[in-house]
Amino acid sequence: MASDVENPLAREGGGVPAAGLGPDRRGFLASLWGGMLGVGGLAGGLDRGGLGVARGDEGAVAADRRMIVRTERPLNLESPSAALDSFLTPNEGFFVRSHHGAPAVGLRTWEVVVEGLVDRPLKLSLADLEAMDATTIPAVLQCAGNGRGLFRPRMPGLTWERGAVGHAEWAGVRLAALLERAGVKPEAAHVHFIGGDVPPTTKAPPFTRSIPLARALADDSLIALKMNGEPLPVLHGGPARLVVPGWAANNWSKWVRRIVVSAEEAQTFYMKTGYRIPREPVPPGVNPDPASLVPVEWMNVKSLITSPDPDASLPLGPREVRGVAWTGEGHVVKVEVSTVQDPTWREAELLDEPRQGSWRRFKLAWTPPAAGSYTLQARATDSRGEIQPEVSPWNKSGYLWNGYDRIPCVVS
Repeated sequence: MASDVENPLAREGGGVPAAGLGPDRRGFLASLWGGMLGVGGLAGGLDRGGLGVARGDEGAVAADRRMIVRTERPLNLESPSAALDSFLTPNEGFFVRSHHGAPAVGLRTWEVVVEGLVDRPLKLSLADLEAMDATTIPAVLQCAGNGRGLFRPRMPGLTWERGAVGHAEWAGVRLAALLERAGVKPEAAHVHFIGGDVPPTTKAPPFTRSIPLARALADDSLIALKMNGEPLPVLHGGPARLVVPGWAANNWSKWVRRIVVSAEEAQTFYMKTGYRIPREPVPPGVNPDPASLVPVEWMNVKSLITSPDPDASLPLGPREVRGVAWTGEGHVVKVEVSTVQDPTWREAELLDEPRQGSWRRFKLAWTPPAAGSYTLQARATDSRGEIQPEVSPWNKSGYLWNGYDRIPCVVS
């Protein structure tokens, strides 16, 4: 099975590797990306945060805010640590995950249809959606494959490391309000989402997913129209995408055009084959029984050090270690930090209000005992008692890595 999940026709990593980018093509990517992410294009987006596009094979630089290009076609961009060092991740620094590429938005009127097992099918324009009561929710969006590059043994798929995650304020219409207006029939059990993106060939499957009706009716499930107070950028699913706080990004369908209420789960490649994980861990390298696989839904507890940067050179003396932590069900209640050289855990100060689906920042004062090489590490605990493990259980698709976050640095 191709993972993350890639087009089943693609080779490992999918798309075109970033190493082939020349200066002119990198400039073109930056312009395209800036224009698609927000109003004002490059000048109004990229320049505000000093963000740009970096090749995936370039060495780390302290506080480097350039995006990491994992593939060009389709465009997949990973956020650097510096872009995540805040409560809300700026739109221009937010990771981008594409299966087939963004559709041509704006060529015709965008409508969202609600149909299937409903009493009153709906056809709603963006203006209709904007006229409904709006709900705003801060929530973490994390690719199911974030951290795939850290698993051993390795597996096929995009080699996301740490930055296929972000935290934004999403605003839009409660999905439950749309379903209530349509009138869901008693036999309904699942809700399918069909986007406007088109597979590159007739042999490639469309990216169609479904979620259980109970999750669709939850108060925090939205059809989002805005991201961090701005119209939802095209590369992030604009003009309308599904938001499912606490669940991995494979469930957050982008470019939503049709919402189909059904008695069954979607019978599509990206639902029945892709984005499935063993109920119980299997030994590394072992193929699980297909009957034991379940859809990737809730995220697991995880922390991420955002400062210092990986491989940073630091002066000897006091230093603030900062980061973010989140979970799926519940909320983060504790983050601890230590070094591999001195594995005595110290509890960090947690910031921000605890809220399901949202992350909390943490900080800790650290004074290295002497010059030398260190590896900082962090682990989080959530309200359900789940503790971030040192190494994440292996699975053949590289989903839901949540091992200790480790950051090497040199103190001189």
